[in-house]
Amino acid sequence: MTATRQLHGAGGAGAAAMRRRTGPSGWMVAPALGFFLVFAIIPLIVALYLSFTRWDAITDPAWVGLDNWASVLVDPVAIDALVLTLKVIVISWVVQTPISLLLGTWTAGKQRNRAVLGAIFFLPLLLSSAATAIAFKAILDPNFGLSASLGIPFLKQDWLGNQQLVLFVVIFIIAWQFVPFHTLLFQGGVRQIPASLYEAAEIDGAGTIKQFFHITLPQLRYTLVTSSTLMIIGSLTYFDVIFVLTGGVPSAGTRILPILMYVTGFSASQFGQASVMAIILAVIGLAIALLLTKLSGFAKMDSQQEGL
Repeated sequence: MTATRQLHGAGGAGAAAMRRRTGPSGWMVAPALGFFLVFAIIPLIVALYLSFTRWDAITDPAWVGLDNWASVLVDPVAIDALVLTLKVIVISWVVQTPISLLLGTWTAGKQRNRAVLGAIFFLPLLLSSAATAIAFKAILDPNFGLSASLGIPFLKQDWLGNQQLVLFVVIFIIAWQFVPFHTLLFQGGVRQIPASLYEAAEIDGAGTIKQFFHITLPQLRYTLVTSSTLMIIGSLTYFDVIFVLTGGVPSAGTRILPILMYVTGFSASQFGQASVMAIILAVIGLAIALLLTKLSGFAKMDSQQEGL
């Protein structure tokens, strides 16, 4: 890998300094910041205010101080929902990331069959979450679904009613829906890797596996951070798939914090406590995003093509 390392060497610092001097104007982010302020910051401030009130969406909010926070933080149902949410985050990342990475690398090839299969594979991206949930609910029905049609005993289970299975079923459906999106990210990342790096590696005698671990994977570091951040933040907002799958009555095995937040707010009319859960979700998402950015050095925004 000698030739490969040499390509990363000289000129890196100079190129980075040049980019910093000639970067785009900060005013270009003004529209995005405006949307972020209106649709993210202001609602978050409103939710923070409501978390200190008792409000049923009909009468005026009544200030109750930290009562809502004290109730939610010691509520065993809320704690179980938070733990279940963290489980969904971890398992979803473990399942989706390797599959997306390998598929993205594979579909980045120039062969025609990969392009055709890649286009077919991306079809789940065209379906809404509600449509996906309705389809899988019908497929997994133990009486009329796929198991009844094929006559395979293993498939004839109560996939959505069994508390030991339902969480993994939900994670599978979510992965089926969102793996194509993250595959698309990795595919784009792989296609941005200069071919000269692979040519240099071949000259050094590196095989396909060595090229993947020494070139592809390091070059996809920032793509991996972006994908992981979107995946984790998305895991904190899973709602529609679970809500439709469970018919609006989620069991303990699927009652993650966003679901509990909805039930607390719109079914029990306790918008103060629901706002507390919303703030907790926002804080967790922000903390994880900042941690990923810090650990990966993503904030430096150095190009992966330095030295070329």
